[in-house]
Amino acid sequence: MDSSKEALLSPQEWEQFRRSYDARDSTDLDSDLDATEFLQSDPLTSSSSKPTAAYQTQPRDHHRWLRRPFCGCLTGRSTKWLLGCLGIVALVWVALGAGGFFAFKKYKQSPPDGLSPPWYPTPKGGSARAWAQSYRKASEMVARMTLPEKVNVTTGTGWQMGLAVGNTGPAIYVGFPSLALQDGPLGIRFADNSTAFPAGVTVGATWNKELMYQWGNAHGIEARKKGINGILGPCIGPLGRMPAGGRNWEGFGADPYLQGIAAAESIRGMQDEGVMATIKHLVANEQEHFRQSWEWGLPNALSSNIDDRTMHELYMWPFGDAVKAGVASVMCSYNMVNNSYACGNSKLLNGLLRDEMGFQGFVMSDWLAQRSGVGSALAGLDMTMPGDGLFWADGKSLWGPELTRSILNGSVPLERLNDMVTRIIAAWYQLGQDDETKFDRKGPNFSSWTSEEEGIFAPGSPTEQEKTKVNDFVNVMDDHASIARQIAAEGTVLLKNEGLLPISRTGNALPNTTRSDQAPLKIAIFGEDAGPGDGPNACPDRGCNQGTLASGWGSGSVDFPYLVTPVEALSKGWDNEHVKVSTYLTNSPPFAKQPEILQGADVCVVFANSDSGEGYVAWEGVRGDRPDLSLQKGTDDLIAEVALGCGGGDGKVLVVIHAVGPVTVEKWIDMPNVKAVLLANLPGQESGNALADVIFGDVNPSGKLPWTIGKSLDDYGEGAKIMYLPNGVVPQQDFNEGLYVDYRHFDKYNIDPRFEFGFGLSYTAFEFSNLTINEIKAKSAFPAPRPNDFAVPPEYDTSIPDEDEALFPDGFRKLEKYVYPYLDKIDDIVTHPYPYPDGYDIAQPLSGAGGDEGGNPDLWETHVAVSVNITNAGSRAGKVVPQLYLGYPQGVSSVDFPVKVLRGFDKLLLEKGETKTVTFNLTRRDLSFWDVNAQNWVMVVEGQYDLIVGQSSRDIQISGTW
Repeated sequence: MDSSKEALLSPQEWEQFRRSYDARDSTDLDSDLDATEFLQSDPLTSSSSKPTAAYQTQPRDHHRWLRRPFCGCLTGRSTKWLLGCLGIVALVWVALGAGGFFAFKKYKQSPPDGLSPPWYPTPKGGSARAWAQSYRKASEMVARMTLPEKVNVTTGTGWQMGLAVGNTGPAIYVGFPSLALQDGPLGIRFADNSTAFPAGVTVGATWNKELMYQWGNAHGIEARKKGINGILGPCIGPLGRMPAGGRNWEGFGADPYLQGIAAAESIRGMQDEGVMATIKHLVANEQEHFRQSWEWGLPNALSSNIDDRTMHELYMWPFGDAVKAGVASVMCSYNMVNNSYACGNSKLLNGLLRDEMGFQGFVMSDWLAQRSGVGSALAGLDMTMPGDGLFWADGKSLWGPELTRSILNGSVPLERLNDMVTRIIAAWYQLGQDDETKFDRKGPNFSSWTSEEEGIFAPGSPTEQEKTKVNDFVNVMDDHASIARQIAAEGTVLLKNEGLLPISRTGNALPNTTRSDQAPLKIAIFGEDAGPGDGPNACPDRGCNQGTLASGWGSGSVDFPYLVTPVEALSKGWDNEHVKVSTYLTNSPPFAKQPEILQGADVCVVFANSDSGEGYVAWEGVRGDRPDLSLQKGTDDLIAEVALGCGGGDGKVLVVIHAVGPVTVEKWIDMPNVKAVLLANLPGQESGNALADVIFGDVNPSGKLPWTIGKSLDDYGEGAKIMYLPNGVVPQQDFNEGLYVDYRHFDKYNIDPRFEFGFGLSYTAFEFSNLTINEIKAKSAFPAPRPNDFAVPPEYDTSIPDEDEALFPDGFRKLEKYVYPYLDKIDDIVTHPYPYPDGYDIAQPLSGAGGDEGGNPDLWETHVAVSVNITNAGSRAGKVVPQLYLGYPQGVSSVDFPVKVLRGFDKLLLEKGETKTVTFNLTRRDLSFWDVNAQNWVMVVEGQYDLIVGQSSRDIQISGTW
């Protein structure tokens, strides 16, 4: 095995884990596997168009795979056939029910944490210079807190037990408020009078660092004005390993460098407003199928099995940028990583995130991603959300009173709880949330659970409660529509243009032509995606594909205050004296009965889309992850039909696509009448206006693909394919492709994509010249030795508190299912030796890659600067996106390197004829690879690095060596 590909856990340990399952009693194991082996067809083939209700998950939905048409035999058959079919169904149901019962009985516990190595104890927060003052203030508060107050701060109050989607309990005696946490990446989920921004993938497609910051900053402003302490975003996991992954659209693209820069800029934007950002999902939550226990009928989630080098260079890379940017919180994901749940994985949370990356904030679980109580505390989890335990809305927290009990019986060291609380309160101080002029401590001014002015505080509790005012209907949108519009326009990618675009408002398709003395230009618009459908909020959490697509679905979606449709903006924008627009907002226009609607058009604009989202919602054949990369709802056929018939075969066709990720276009892309293609991604509320800006030529298209568009799913490699059927009771997904994801895979195997990563056309042309390479610091293999900590983390009295302070106060009125930190009794608390995890008592050496936020400070030192001149050689002003790719020295090491990796980008506005110089500063981190033997970042000192500047990963304009 190539040393660079050795696993985070050794092959011997992997084989030992495999044997641990094989060695079980074969009869029992076969019986348990029967619960999944019956899955003989793709579970994404359901024809039901009704979206699944939000959070209708485990365990009452653990046979969700059965929601399919059972038999064609029910159609057009006799009663005898019908009874026979029903009898077979009944027998299968009984058999599977029994199998499911035994599977639950045997596997309701987490599988052994046999592959991810132990890393204990959790490094304490408070060592970094930038956080020192906040930790000093936090330590003074924590030192005065009671045990129940500490537990309250770390534990959510339960699902729908507060106005936000996530609520912690307060520490009243010391003056620390309840924290309100709210999704998400597109805006403020469930909120009124707030902006529906473009999705993360659209932000990534802008390749504009300034807009990335403004997107985050506008989020922060709206969250703060809505009374929210923490935004559950941005999202950089999934990375985009699988192009059909259901939630890829929440992130910024399929490259770790692009994801990292976008994350850092948006975090700075959010936190400059004093709102905590939560980077998510840590880590390798790359598909929706089997991501979560019971959601797909299996008692355990999928395990993403990743080698050490790939973990560092791909999946953890953007989290390093987030930590360097000072992110307040990290959300751990549902899935397992190397067969330890992410929220209980000590190597991940303690070793990689805290020791190597120097993370100073707090780790929060995804909603119900915590799968153990004591174990997750020891492994580095600081806050559990929403507070309920293994199942939704049951009020049976794994922490809350159980954490209180675990402190009193000694199973969780008090110093671990103190660190958990200190990290949370330090983040509160770090963001300035103690300033009551910005955060009034009254909590959210809206309710996530009702749109009525009055409601109850905790609708998740059946206990009778008085109604109070829960919605103040505060408008927080300010002028954010202009930011949303600019992002949507700059995130639109021009994939093809053979002289059709731009089309001016008066119908001039080319700059030097006029239609003043001609007949009006006839434009026909086709496709559901151009129009309003039933409105943007027709389905809960945007969980269906109807009307124009402006967002994916799930917890990352928002309620639209409005949605400007493409047909509205285009119809209003074109001068009706010179342009005659006809619209057919259907994917099945009556071409046979009314051939003139095609034959009479000069230009045909066809709209198509592809949707997906989070796994708890299903729409037709899409259960979170897409079943393929095709356009949906028959729009491939619509495009082909329009291309054949537009203008009697002489018309020009513009295709507009809204999509959550890559789509294949091979059925029609080379048809001669398809003259232009625009990929508008997921544009948010200003969809139509932004698209019109590009089509009319008011905005020169400057979007670039944040991932590759292949000619087929097979082009992306085996690792890019969703696991639609489980390969065991604990599904195992091996990331055997290693570093070779998206364009890296295409480069390695010399595969020609349809449109490469970073591709995007313009209405103007740019020339690159005069590449200069300046060495700032000489090459050296290893970074400087790890520096000493700037500050000493706080220390507290570790004596176990008096048990009496853990009891419910006299006369306390409880809400049923609400999670409290108190105990009903303490006489059952018994101290026994706790079976701590293997390796718990083994001190870990500090990583040479660590030493501050973002890792060893030397990793962020610039070693080489690359400059290039760019000239606008075209006929109009426009923005250019120079991209810097790095090729590692070849032939001087046994280590396998990608052909090239993205290591820099910028965006510049150039007037016609103008020249500007752009400079890229490459850090030690940019130039290094993760050495699994040295366990450090290593720069290649022999040979020469290739430094390549171009307009995409395949459009190389100029290059040099260092």
